[in-house]
Formats: sequence, structure tokens, C-alpha cells
Amino acid sequence: MNYIINGRKFSVEPQPGQCLRTFLRERGYFGVKKGCDAGDCGVCTVWLDGIPVHSCLIPAFRAADRQITTIEGLQQDGKLHPVQQAFLDAQAFQCGFCTAGMIMTAASLNDKDRANLPSALKGNLCRCTGYRSIDDAMHGVVSVDEDRAGMACGQSLKNPFGEAIVTGEARYTLDIAMDAVLHLKVLRSPHPHARIRRIDRSKAMNVTGVIAIFTWEDVPRQLYSTATHEDHLVDPDDTYVLDDVVRFVGQQVAAVVAETVGAAEEACRLLDVEYELLPAVFDSEEAMRPGAPLLHANSNKSCHNVYVDIHGEVGNVEEGFKDADAIHEMTYSTSRVQHVHLETHGCITWQDNDGRLHVRTSTQAPFITKAKLCHIFGIPSRDLHVFTERIGGGFGGKQEMLVEDLCVLATLKTGRPVMWEFTRQEQFIGATTRHPMTTRVKLGAKSDGTLTAIEIRVVSNTGAYGGHAGETLAAALGNPLTVYRCPNKKADGYAVYTNMVPAGGFRGYGSSQTTFAIECAIDDLARLLGMSVFEIRRKNMIQPNDWIESIWKDPQDITFGSYGLDQCLDYVEAALAKTPNGATSRDKDWVEGKGIAMAMLESGPPTEHRSGAEMRLLPDGGYHLAVGSTEFGNGSVTSHRQIAASVLGSQAEYISIINGDTDQTPYDTGTFASTGTVVAGKAVALVAEALRDNIIEFAACFTQTTPSACRLDGTHVLCGEQQISLAELYAAGIKQGHRFEARRKAYLSPRTVAFNVHGVRVAVHRITGAIEILQSVHAADIGKLINPMQCRGQIEGAIAMGIGWVLYEKMLYDQTGTMLNPAVRTYRIPAFADVPHSEIYFADTYDTVGTLGAKSQGECAINPVAPAIANAVANATGIRFPDLPLTPERIYAKLSSQL
Repeated sequence: MNYIINGRKFSVEPQPGQCLRTFLRERGYFGVKKGCDAGDCGVCTVWLDGIPVHSCLIPAFRAADRQITTIEGLQQDGKLHPVQQAFLDAQAFQCGFCTAGMIMTAASLNDKDRANLPSALKGNLCRCTGYRSIDDAMHGVVSVDEDRAGMACGQSLKNPFGEAIVTGEARYTLDIAMDAVLHLKVLRSPHPHARIRRIDRSKAMNVTGVIAIFTWEDVPRQLYSTATHEDHLVDPDDTYVLDDVVRFVGQQVAAVVAETVGAAEEACRLLDVEYELLPAVFDSEEAMRPGAPLLHANSNKSCHNVYVDIHGEVGNVEEGFKDADAIHEMTYSTSRVQHVHLETHGCITWQDNDGRLHVRTSTQAPFITKAKLCHIFGIPSRDLHVFTERIGGGFGGKQEMLVEDLCVLATLKTGRPVMWEFTRQEQFIGATTRHPMTTRVKLGAKSDGTLTAIEIRVVSNTGAYGGHAGETLAAALGNPLTVYRCPNKKADGYAVYTNMVPAGGFRGYGSSQTTFAIECAIDDLARLLGMSVFEIRRKNMIQPNDWIESIWKDPQDITFGSYGLDQCLDYVEAALAKTPNGATSRDKDWVEGKGIAMAMLESGPPTEHRSGAEMRLLPDGGYHLAVGSTEFGNGSVTSHRQIAASVLGSQAEYISIINGDTDQTPYDTGTFASTGTVVAGKAVALVAEALRDNIIEFAACFTQTTPSACRLDGTHVLCGEQQISLAELYAAGIKQGHRFEARRKAYLSPRTVAFNVHGVRVAVHRITGAIEILQSVHAADIGKLINPMQCRGQIEGAIAMGIGWVLYEKMLYDQTGTMLNPAVRTYRIPAFADVPHSEIYFADTYDTVGTLGAKSQGECAINPVAPAIANAVANATGIRFPDLPLTPERIYAKLSSQL
């Protein structure tokens, strides 16, 4: 068959049944991505004869003799298409995985389509941006600032890989062509709890192209946790690479390695497995009761599936409730949701001729992944290399080792490269989720609103395995309580094993769930007392001179490097006051309400977190920076260059950067827990300071001046009246054997705190239960803004994710623990039309602890969104809906009883 791709002609026969997406990727057009293979996300969008189509839905043979245009062919004569340029000018991307498909659709729109972007872009999803920057791009907004020497911090500088992202040249984890690569697929359990008695591989091995099949008998019997933390003791070693006991529907049973994906999948279907069914338990409360099925034989049977329980009290809550004039008590619950990063988990492994193993993977923690692989397989550290390319989103879901272990096993066994890419369904049923939590809140207060006691009981459903269970539970009992000053606080928390898909790290990391509960309860208490929701928070919120504590009496390293919570509340109150309830013209079946919520976040986890950075001067006068953190839409490569440029008096464009590579960068714990700025960024600042001093000392000696008379100025050093270029200085240094390089480490202690306040105005339809967000306001205290554009983008993305969580995202299961909606079409994440434009405000603070005055920004913004919307709905309807999500049918069920 003849094909015309980006103007080039090919004669090639596609595979039987092959879709256009895989056909194009086999030809090297890696700008065509995979997000769902069901036509739901749009990341595979290309043009057929100038019309945008989802290439995963088009059989390759139907594209024969037609003009196929991919993102790589959109520019003409070396010049970016106007839409590519617009996306670059507005920086309308974060991880960038969806960008190629989004641009292909956007570039096809006429004026009429552009006038209705929510409809025109409904087939293209983005999980990172919240769509605001995409809307800006479509309206010609230029968001990037000029890169000026010594002025980098505080400027909205562009991503150094931005042009590669908008042209499709940026390479993500599996955007690689490799000869003789094998494909790995797994058979997953159809049962929630069973023992594997026998696996017959005979029929599966007869499938043409099958190379090997691995079961629990073929893997090291080495327990570990898939969670990645610096301190491995915070997670239970309760997992095997493959096990003879399955504990949730979707658990891996066997792995097939074959020449093609199709052969591997067919062999999985032909594996004959004999299971001994075991009793299962899905509800956390039931799992804690005596006699409940025990998931892990080495568990303490007296604890009844409780992996960890945490208890603490400061003051005396019993006395506090006796002193209260009003008491509010209610149970609130949050649902199990998925990260839905558009790049699914993926990995490719191969060996050099000397036997050294390379792992290219989409992980937020390459160094810890390397340590775990060495531990499981007994590989010497020097023989293993783990690294990342660009990563298509993470949100905590890739703070997990889910694919690397089996790929390494297969390469070690076969000696050949092995690739594994999760399908979207596997992402839902086999990856981790947010922990569902049920929180009983009891608040006591004086008649003037002063809190006298706070007591909570939290039950967290960690699923079949306990990675992140203890840390998320600790976080749930931390900041949401700490943000309120109260002499008497008590918390009891339980993380419980059940026969559900395992939960793990997720943006907000445990604090989101109890922030929802406590912030809703504070509103309910205010209503009981007849107080303003702003007044009750101002009266009780933590103050700069307060002791920062939750329920633990142990020494803490948390401090106020800055404080802007009061500013955040002021911003939100003023913005919401501009529009009174009922200001919009709606019929009588709509009711309106306003709601707010606030949140506090410690900058980084309480366990150790560390990062290193290396930097050197280059012969041309530029700089090379190596830092171990990863980039998955968090903007670290941009902010790290800005930090270094600011210290060195340089322009960011003169700093090349490499990150996330265990061979080429210093150690980094991982890019999670909002540490990219406060830990890795600190390492960058320290190494830039050390290199600056190195250069100045040599320049002073070379020019026979004093170091105090020398300073860096862009591409030169000024020493008194003398000016010497960095390139000239480098050449002089080399002749004398001088090394213009530096290495530094940074550690996470002490930790400062960031604050966020979210406010909304909503309309609720009393008949259908539909909810519309009429106004969205967010204020953040994140210290000095390294890159204001990126900071806004992170917050806008967090708001969008919070809206999805509160209004419709939920993983649905039947009575056997089988997920009923494992697809983007049936598990709906926010589209362009679902996300309102938010007013974003920043407190004017400079943090004395954070890097160059900056604090955490990527995580905390999601925490107040859900309770703010829930509070607005309660304000509108007069009814508290304590369980997420607030779906129309759930709203209708309560409202209809009042009609």
C-alpha cells in the first residue's frame, strides 16, 4: 500500500488489524502518542486530508493514498505553524504529553470553531494545565518574559524543551526505536483473593513469537514495597514480583514475553490457571473486625488487617468538649480515584555487551528504583543504570515501581531488550489510586467560635498492599489539624488492608482527604454558631508565633519561614464579595451558594529527603547543570535553570541541564512531596554559589584583583575596570589545570509551610442535581515566585484535578471487587468545558527557609478545592453532602425529598 506522511511517500503493508497510531509510530513519528487506544483522550490526533482524527480508531489500511499529517509535519520551511508558535508563546503545556494532539486539533479550527473552544476541543484532554494556558494560546496571549542576565528568578521564562514539545520532537519514555525488542504483557487475576495452585503454559508457549513465560516460581522470593521513599522502613515489605497468592482483581499472575504485543496478549489469554478461591473483604471497617479474611499471613492477626494505626493527643479533648458551648459531629468520606496521567506506566530495558543493564522508565524516583532493583535481583549497583526521558505526568502515581521489575527480569532471562507499556485499562486496575478515607470529625467551640476541642477518627483503605499507607495516614493526621490553633486535639487513624486495588501516593498525599472532612466540619460548625465562615477561620487559624503541632509531642523540624495565610483569606473574601448570590439570571430551579476552604502544607515529607547537583563551566562560556530530580510537568528543569542563572548572574538559556539519570546526575531521593524547589532547588542554588565563587576566585587571581572586586555579568566577569569573557577565562584556567566545577548536596530540614485558600460560587439545580461553578478564586502563599507563569499553571492544574475529584471522578466496583469503569470514557476527567477560569492571587511573602525565598507549590493547591465546592453546595441547598463525589444523582436524591 502507498502512504503519504508529511509529504513523503511510502510503500508498506500494515499489519492485519493495525491501527494508524501504531503504524505511524513504527515509522518513527513519535509525536503520535498513546493515552487510551479508545478515541477518548486525543493525544494520538493526526490529520487525514486535513481533517483531525484520533489515529487509534483508524485502521491503518484506510489511510492509504491519503495525506497524513502528524505534528512533525505541521511546520513549513522550518517555520513553526502559527498554532505551534502560540502554544510556545503561552507555554500551553506542562508535561507536554497531550500537546501534539491538542495542537493538531487546534490548528484545524476555523473562526467559528475558535468561538466555541469548549466544544471544539472536547476530544482532547489535558490532565496538567487546567486548560487556562491552552485557552490563552488560542487567544494569542504571550506569557513568556525576556531572559535577562541576573534577572531570571521571578520571571516567566520558557521551558528549554518547549520547541521540542510543540513540534513533537520531545522524546518520552517509550519514544524509542530499538532492534530485536521483545514485548511484555501480563495475565491479571479475575479474582479478589485466591491461591494459585497451577499454571499450565503449554498452549501459551505454542503461540508464534512467544519467547518466555514467567510465573511466581521464576522470580526471586524477595519481599519489597513498590512505593519509593528514602526511608524504606516507612513502607511494608509485602510484595513479590509475582506471587502465588493474588489479593485483588487485576493483580499480576504471570508475564509473557514475545516478539509482538499481539502474540504476548494472545499467550496471556491461553494460560490455564487453577485458582483456590479465598474469602475476600472490601470494606475497611469490615476488614478490621475479628474473623475478617486475613490478607497477609505475616500480619499481626490481633490487628485484623490493620497495617498501621496512629494515635495521638495534645491537651485533653474530653475536657475541651466539656468547655464547649456547641459541638458538631459528622462523618465525611472521600472516594477512590486514579491519577490518569496521560502517559501510562512504561519501561524499556536492555543490556550492553559487557552485561550492564539499562532501564529507561517513567518514574518520579530513578535512584530509589535502582536501589530496589539491585535489592530484588542481587545486581551490583555499578551494573545498573536507571534513567528518565520526558515523563507524561505523574501526580504521585509514578512514585511507584510497577513495571521495571518484570522488564529487568525478562531482559536478564532472555538477554534481549524488553518493553512494557500499560494499557489504559491496566492503569486503572493494576496501578495505584488515591486512598479512600472515612473521617469522623467532632468539633467543640465556645459561642464566639473559639475552638475548644478537635477529635478525628480516620480509616484509610490501602487496598491489597501497604505502600504509602503509613505516610499518607500520618499526613492525614497532620496539616489539616495543624492549621487550626486549638488547645485540645486528638486523632486516631487506621490504614487497613482490603482486597482492593492498592492505593498509593497522589497529589495532596493524604492531607486532601482529611482537609475535605475538617474544612466541611468547620463550615458546619460556623452554621451552627451563626458565624461567617471567614470569621471562624480567622479566629482559629494558626498564627506566625504559634507552636506548629498536630497530635504528636515529638520534636518537629517545621518552622514559619514566612506567613501569608491571612493575605490568602483576604484575597478570596474580597473576590467573592464582588458578586452577590443570585447575581446571575437563572430560573427558580437554580440556587446559588458560596464556599471556601483553606489548607496548609509542610514543604516536604517528615522523613529524610536529599538531593545533589553538579555544575561546571563550559568552553563556550555557558554552563552545564546536572540534577537528579525528574521532570514530568512540574517545571523543575525551567525553575532549576532560573535558580542557577539568578545566582550566576547569567541568562537561563546559557545553562544546559540534564536530570533524572543515575549515571549522569548526582543522587536525588525523588521528585515528589513538593520537594523539587525546596530540596533539589536548594542543591542547585548551593552548587551555583560554589561555582560562582570558584570562577570569581580564579578571575581575581588571573586579573590580579581581589575577589570582592569581581562579579559575574552575563557571559563575562567584571574585575574592577577589567572585563574578561567566561570563554577566555575557561581557556586560561585549562592551561593552568584549574577545574571550573562544583558539587553540592541539600537536605530537607528544617521544613517551612505553605498555605492555600480556595473559594467558589456555585449554582445547583434543585431538580436535576447539576452543579455549575460560576466563580473560582484561589490564593496561595508559596513565597517568592521563581516562575510566576509556572506557578499559576500548577495551581490551575490542581484546581482542575480537584474539580474532577469533587464532582464526578470515582472508580466504581461490583461486589467482587472488579472495576466497572476502567476507561477514560466511563471514568471521566475534566475536559476543557468543565474547568472555569480561576482568579489566582499570590501572597506577598519571602521565605527565609525555602530556596531563594520560594516554597512548595505543586501539591497543596488541590487540597482546599473539594471542600470549598462542597461548602458552596451546602450553602446553596442548606443540605450537607458529606461523601464524594457530588454527582447529580446523589444531589437529586436528597434535594428531591424537600420538593
